[in-house]
Amino acid sequence: MANAHPISEPSPASAFYVTEEEHHGSGGGTLLGFWIYLMSDALIFATLFATYGVVSTNYAGGPGPRQLFELPLVAVNTAMLLLSSITYGMAMIDMEAGRKRATQIWLAITALFGAAFIAIELYEFSNLIAEGATPQRSAFLSAFFTLVGTHGLHVTFGLIWIAVMLVQVAQRGLVPENRRRLVCLGMFWHLLDVVWIGVFTFVYLLGALR
Repeated sequence: MANAHPISEPSPASAFYVTEEEHHGSGGGTLLGFWIYLMSDALIFATLFATYGVVSTNYAGGPGPRQLFELPLVAVNTAMLLLSSITYGMAMIDMEAGRKRATQIWLAITALFGAAFIAIELYEFSNLIAEGATPQRSAFLSAFFTLVGTHGLHVTFGLIWIAVMLVQVAQRGLVPENRRRLVCLGMFWHLLDVVWIGVFTFVYLLGALR
């Protein structure tokens, strides 16, 4: 037994290393899972775009895009969402710099632009319905309301997510978990911007030329 060596306890440094390794592994898994979700969401929107493309000229004797769409209003709405993307980018810059208060301010401004986008979209929907252009009127309107409405629901969910993150940052600061959630939220929000650019071009601009 003279040659036996005592079992050494793990050093604090090695324990810290394992903890950090597990933490980064968990964060990588979260981001990978969220990327998979974003791809599935993109497929949903691709399906809605394809459906709209197939039935977009089936007016059933009713009004078409040229008679219904108000491009100046839609342009203002598009500006609201694009500006929200810029302000979210500013929030990410301040987050990386560790500036908690500035991050909260930019998130709140982003939420205001997003809320303005939803308000204008609801105004547009209410005007269309008041004119009798309901989803039941034609295949074109059914596809239009489904595509634009689905995007609007995603923006609404994004606004709720921003509100939750404002509370979490206020309570816990820019801890690694909150940073990771803000990164995921940023990817989600920017995807909605990309989708809306497609909606504005494919649905509104091309529709107004018909």
